[in-house]
Amino acid sequence: MVKAVFFDLDDTLLWDSRSIQRAFDETCKYASMMVDVDPDMLEKEVRKNARELYSSYETYEFTQMIGINPFEGLWGDFLDEHHEQFIKMRDIVPAYRERAWTAGLQNLGVDDEEFGKELAERFRTERKNHPFVYPDTFHVLNSLKDDYVLVLLTNGSPQLQSLKLQMTKELIPYFEEVVISGAIGKGKPDTEMFMHALDRLSLNKEEVVMVGDNLMTDIKGAKTAGIKNVWINRQDLSPGEVIPDYEIKELTELLDLIKQF
Repeated sequence: MVKAVFFDLDDTLLWDSRSIQRAFDETCKYASMMVDVDPDMLEKEVRKNARELYSSYETYEFTQMIGINPFEGLWGDFLDEHHEQFIKMRDIVPAYRERAWTAGLQNLGVDDEEFGKELAERFRTERKNHPFVYPDTFHVLNSLKDDYVLVLLTNGSPQLQSLKLQMTKELIPYFEEVVISGAIGKGKPDTEMFMHALDRLSLNKEEVVMVGDNLMTDIKGAKTAGIKNVWINRQDLSPGEVIPDYEIKELTELLDLIKQF
């Protein structure tokens, strides 16, 4: 019998990809009004530069393990101090952000380091100003909260993930536990996060279902831990090498599905 539901946060309950897209849209539109650049091309170049730069830093392996993507690096502060890699990230990201935007401009023929710095800061502000929650998130949480223990299992920096929750405070009261990979030292798909949550709540793996959007972290990790899993596949992707136990297209489908458990 299922007693608890483990939820991923980004792009499962929070529409993080939409928030990032809005930040790019607004920042690049502003850039195009100030200098002669195409906003879509600027976004493309900045995203490319960000990925390349991010993977060049000594912190990259750590960010991969914890689950911090390049675009979180474009706006997060990483003020966590319990791991030396977070301290290194805190020192790296200001220059990383500026370089990504300045190089994006340069790729389009605009050599203006000061404007690159301005855009880097503007992107951070725009991301913080546009938190999005999926339309069905609160309906589903309200429907489940009285019958199940709800838990957040999210990869990322504790400080940044906590900031996201503070920006959408309505989410916080629903969850008995919030487990963040950066605080554990291992990220999904490592089973340590799942085991930590089970121990904290004195639950057996048979009593839990994991819900997430990422096959390679949420679903793979749950399968390895022996936990039932539900893949929310809003983009109609093909499963590939990781086959989920269950698949839904919208979060509301979870309500009927969970009754079967």
